[in-house]
Amino acid sequence: MDFANIIEERGFVHACSNTIELRKELEKGCTTAYIGYDATASSLHVGHLVNLMLLRWFQKCGHRPITLMGGGTTKVGDPSFRNAERPLLDDAAIAANIEKIKTVFRRFLDYDAGLGSDAIMANNSFWLDSLNYLGFLRDIGKHFSVNRMLSFDSVKDRLDTQKSLSFLEFNYMILQAYDFLELFRQHGCVLQMGGSDQWGNIVNGIDLVRRVHGQEVFAVTTPLLTDAAGNKIGKSNGKAVWLNPAQTSSFEFWQYWRNTPDDKVLQFLKLFTELPIRDCEALTRKDGKYLNAAKKTLADEVTAICHGHIAVKHVHDLRMDGVNAENLNVGATQTIRLGEGISILRLASELRPDASGKVLRRLITGGGVRIDGKIFDEPASEPPLEIGQTIFVSIGKQSRWSVEIV
Repeated sequence: MDFANIIEERGFVHACSNTIELRKELEKGCTTAYIGYDATASSLHVGHLVNLMLLRWFQKCGHRPITLMGGGTTKVGDPSFRNAERPLLDDAAIAANIEKIKTVFRRFLDYDAGLGSDAIMANNSFWLDSLNYLGFLRDIGKHFSVNRMLSFDSVKDRLDTQKSLSFLEFNYMILQAYDFLELFRQHGCVLQMGGSDQWGNIVNGIDLVRRVHGQEVFAVTTPLLTDAAGNKIGKSNGKAVWLNPAQTSSFEFWQYWRNTPDDKVLQFLKLFTELPIRDCEALTRKDGKYLNAAKKTLADEVTAICHGHIAVKHVHDLRMDGVNAENLNVGATQTIRLGEGISILRLASELRPDASGKVLRRLITGGGVRIDGKIFDEPASEPPLEIGQTIFVSIGKQSRWSVEIV
């Protein structure tokens, strides 16, 4: 598969630093690219999905993606197109967020197949935390022009509106450029990808690698997507739609995509699914005959990639039972610690602490408890569960939960 053609055809490209030379680089064989993610929350949200799919296609085409965790840069905060400084997190909070975000990446990329295209999980704290300030200013800082840094829209917008921009934030673009330099040195990484709001930061990295090593490296940015109201996608009624099912249930996640505006369906099918383009276009033909089916297909495909096929089946089962977003009795997924094992009775009692043991035993033995649609009628039995697994539990006719095992 030709990565450059795929991302052009599917609408991933907002800008590219040197399209012709990048194509030549990709044609040489396995190429390495990265996208950086600061650990400002314990999960990524659907606003990150464009770039996750971009990395997924990159690997499918035989190339090697790097997911760079911003263990170092999260301590600074990216000011790009923000009206105010981000709240700063301590080291423990950043580390906890990184561990949870890693589980999201593994749903999209293969890190352990034993192939040259295996993804790499990197963390910029490994090189940023140990930097010598004076040495960094002398060796790296000399390559940056403050005049040019002030000209970038992400900085200029903040200054034009007379919003404060701290010296800490102003340094962010230098640190991101240094990430590119380090990944080039350590892994031969020649391509950085990201949202269009990252263009200035990425170009700084291109310039730094060229100045230090005389090597041309490349940038590809993706469009920032908006909903019908013009807001960046990722929010639903002011609430983030998270990729981790522990924070947005599979039902809510599916429903978010099912409610895609008519004029966005074709674009989202191309970006967020792996369906052939001809199928995407057939589902969204001009007469609108299949538009409702197209939205359901979009919801099914995206939920399957992000939460798994069992999650899609569970959503369909709930819909068959007449459940909707208003009467579903769960929002965010429940989490239960595995420990030495979980019996059906313990699972039921943690989900229904209001019910007595006697009532729960009667429900269980009567076939009223199901996990992923399968009946478990022995209170002491232990279902085969693994850490990181998400299961769907129903107790009785009305109570249903999405449960993450931790």
